[in-house]
Amino acid sequence: MLTGLLIVLLPLIGGYLVRVRSPRILHTINRAVSASVYVILVLMGVGLAGLENLSSQLSRLGGYALVLFALTTLFNLAALAWLSRRLALRAGDSPVVKDAPTSKLAAMRGSLGLLAAVVAGVVVGLALGPLLGHGVYSLADTLAEWVLYALLALIGCQLRNSGMALSQILLNRLGLAIAVTLAASSLLAGIAAAPLLSLSITEGLAMASGFGWYSLSAILIGDQLGPLMGGVAFFNDLARELFAFMLIPLVIHRHAALAIGVGGATSMDFTLPVIQQHGGVACVPIAVVSGFILSLLSPPLILFFLSFSG
Repeated sequence: MLTGLLIVLLPLIGGYLVRVRSPRILHTINRAVSASVYVILVLMGVGLAGLENLSSQLSRLGGYALVLFALTTLFNLAALAWLSRRLALRAGDSPVVKDAPTSKLAAMRGSLGLLAAVVAGVVVGLALGPLLGHGVYSLADTLAEWVLYALLALIGCQLRNSGMALSQILLNRLGLAIAVTLAASSLLAGIAAAPLLSLSITEGLAMASGFGWYSLSAILIGDQLGPLMGGVAFFNDLARELFAFMLIPLVIHRHAALAIGVGGATSMDFTLPVIQQHGGVACVPIAVVSGFILSLLSPPLILFFLSFSG
C-alpha cells in the first residue's frame, strides 16, 4: 500500500515544492495539464478497446456508472442540502464575468470534449488492435500511468502557485465544511453501491473517492480493478461535472453550499467559472478551498482503499 501511495504522492508533492514566478511558465504548465488530461483519456479509450466482448462490456460499464452516479448524487445532494441549511452562506449578485461561459452548452463544451477523447481512444484501439496485437492495449495502460505521474507533478506545481497558502485553506471553515461533507457522503454512497457493482466494500469506497477527478480515478482504479471499472470511475466523475454545470445556476442563490460542493474537486477549476458567474466573487475562495482539499484527499484515499482489494 505505502509503495503505491508514495509513487502517486511523490510527483504531486515534488511539483508542489516548485515555485514558479514567471507568468509565461505558469501558462505553459496550465496548457500542459490540459494536454496531459486529453492524452490520458485517449490512452484509457485504447485500453477499453481491448476488452473482450466490447459491446456487452460497454453496456455493463454504462449500467454500473449509472448506478454509482445515481447513488453518489443522491447522497451528496442530501448531505449538502443539510449543510446549506446550517451555513450562513449566501451567493451574491455578480455582473457577467470575463471569459465565463454564457450558456450551459458553452460550460459543458470542455466536458464533452473529454468524452470525445475517450471515444477517439476506443476507435484508435479498435483500429490498432488487429494490426499490432493485444500488446498495444497493455502499452497504452503503461503510457497512461507515466503521463499521470507527469500530470500530478504539474498539478502540484499549479496548486503551489495558485496563490492559496495552506493557512488560508485550513482557516476557511466554509470550504473545509463543504469538502468534508462531500467526501463523507460520497464514501457512504460507495458503500451502498459496492454490492450492486459486485465489488467489496473497500473497492466501492475507492470507486467513490475520485470526487470528480476523472483522469486520476480512471487510471488508478483501472490499473487495479481493470479497464471496465476504470471506465466506470471515469464516467461517474465526468457525469458529476456535467450535472454540476446544469445544477449550479438553478440552486446557488438558495443553496450556495450545495451548488459549490456538488462539483467536487472540479469546483477549483472546471466548474469555478460557473460558480463565479452565478454566485458572485464571494463564492470563489470557498469553492477553490473546497476543490483544493478534495483534490488532496482523492489520491491517498483511492490508493488506501485499493490496497485492500485482492
